[in-house]
Amino acid sequence: MKNKLVITLSAAAGFALTTACPAPTNSTLNTTTNRANTNTMSNSTSNAMSNSTMNTNTMTNSTASTANPMVGGAPMLATKDIIDNAVNSKDHTTLVAAVKAAGLVDTLKGAGPFTVFAPTNAAFDKLPKGTVETLVKPESKATLTKILTYHVVPGKQDAASIAKAIEAGKGKATFKTVQGEELTASMEGKDVVLTDAKGGKSKVTIADVMQSNGVIHVVDTVLMPK
Repeated sequence: MKNKLVITLSAAAGFALTTACPAPTNSTLNTTTNRANTNTMSNSTSNAMSNSTMNTNTMTNSTASTANPMVGGAPMLATKDIIDNAVNSKDHTTLVAAVKAAGLVDTLKGAGPFTVFAPTNAAFDKLPKGTVETLVKPESKATLTKILTYHVVPGKQDAASIAKAIEAGKGKATFKTVQGEELTASMEGKDVVLTDAKGGKSKVTIADVMQSNGVIHVVDTVLMPK
């Protein structure tokens, strides 16, 4: 009798354990699978959003890296023409006044394209005292126009094309200006230096300021024709 009782209790205990830990049903398996799929979708969405953000940042940084340099404390917009950008530079007020006095505003707002070597106010200050005041007088218009158009080269000559021309010319490149005489470009270290018809030199201090009708290179000395 004792042996039978033990067997019965053991069997009962086994049944109780089996009842307490039932085998997974199809419903339970489906729920677990759905949760796993949901987690996978969430991770996929998160990764996609992260990649999209990274791509957007890359495009933004790429765009920023190709933006025009600031000139005279003002942004230079490639969608604007030479005049509309120049009037915003505090470093080019003398040049703008000279362009107006010479009647060249409409020309430099034209389709172009033009390459302009733009002297700063400090560049004009290097001229003998009273020179600028004399040049902007109506009776000096022809002389002023001659000087200003000597700073303009037809076509769009960016820094890369100027450097390439210098290399092809074995250290020198000449560019015919709108005025008719030539400028000679060369390299001094990493700087592009222009030599005028009188032997004067002017260094490009800010290159590749892109315009809707050409390009501006800021220079530190006024260039003089013969």
